[in-house]
Amino acid sequence: MRLLIMGPQGVGKGTQAALLAEHYGIPAISTGDIFRYNLKNQTELGKKVQGYLDKGELVPDELTN
Repeated sequence: MRLLIMGPQGVGKGTQAALLAEHYGIPAISTGDIFRYNLKNQTELGKKVQGYLDKGELVPDELTN
């Protein structure tokens, strides 16, 4: 099963994902969490993401998918 939850900041996407993951016994994957981990640990991905953030740009689909 694959579910995609989209919406603006602060609407509870993470909360709903966690509830669905628990209910269906599936993992919840958050690109935001993945990016924050990689930014904090200065990985190759984190450095690429930081470059976009520094320019005020969105991270392209090639990195988020």
